[in-house]
Amino acid sequence: QREPEESGGGAVQAGGSLNLSCKPSVSLSHGSYCVGWVRQVPGKEREGVASIDHEGNINYAVAVEGRFAVSKDNAKNTLYLQMNNLKPEDTAIYYCTADINGWEPCRPEMRFAYWGRGTEVTVSS
Repeated sequence: QREPEESGGGAVQAGGSLNLSCKPSVSLSHGSYCVGWVRQVPGKEREGVASIDHEGNINYAVAVEGRFAVSKDNAKNTLYLQMNNLKPEDTAIYYCTADINGWEPCRPEMRFAYWGRGTEVTVSS
């Protein structure tokens, strides 16, 4: 499995937007999978942000619902996270994640098997 490649992080002011993208370590065109985004502030626990499965079922963390949108382009094998109306509390390292085991329901808080190196998002007030 190749390591996911994330991009799109950066520094923005509160109310701004960013669009993260990632090529996950699983094929989005074949088989069953769950892919998503997890964030972590150094020194704090990881927090599931969003997930999407092979059927297009989507789930969000309560903290981001209505502001973030997860999507995927199977042909490009790319996962996206459009983040709007960003808040300082969204500041974190965002990781692209994937899983094909199917041992847990596909949700942002699941224990993903594959992780990228992360991309940093900083939101200033």
